[in-house]
Amino acid sequence: MFTTAEQIMFKGILRVETANNTDAEQLAQIRVEAMRPSLQAASRFDPERARNRFLSSFQPLDTKIIYVEEKIAGFFVVRKKTDHLYLDHLYVIASFQGRGIGRRIIHDLKREATIVSLPIRLSALNTSPSNKFYKSCEFEFVSADQLDTLYQWTPGQ
Repeated sequence: MFTTAEQIMFKGILRVETANNTDAEQLAQIRVEAMRPSLQAASRFDPERARNRFLSSFQPLDTKIIYVEEKIAGFFVVRKKTDHLYLDHLYVIASFQGRGIGRRIIHDLKREATIVSLPIRLSALNTSPSNKFYKSCEFEFVSADQLDTLYQWTPGQ
């Protein structure tokens, strides 16, 4: 996985660093803003609930902050399970979208998954545009319920 000291350079301006406890509130706010349109579309937007849901499971060592130059461009959370890597969150702030940042993070995560021979799983709100993004990154549909769709990418397939 990405380590504290590891920095991923993207066209010389992108880097990824492990979060620390003091980042929790700022990242929770990024999540709330990123989830707002999809949760509103599902008639489930409650900013306090979205914030608390993130904070209740926040683990700094699993959380990586994406910087473009010196500005926070987003963050992602990967949890290593016994039989897979779980991409719990991936948010790129709207003003940084469309630059290939999310795709680069997915590419690097796939590289890591291949090294450890584990699939990557994630879920996306059914109403989220992220479904199209994950499909374009070769994630395959596994299942869906009323709110979420589960996807998986398996190394070597």
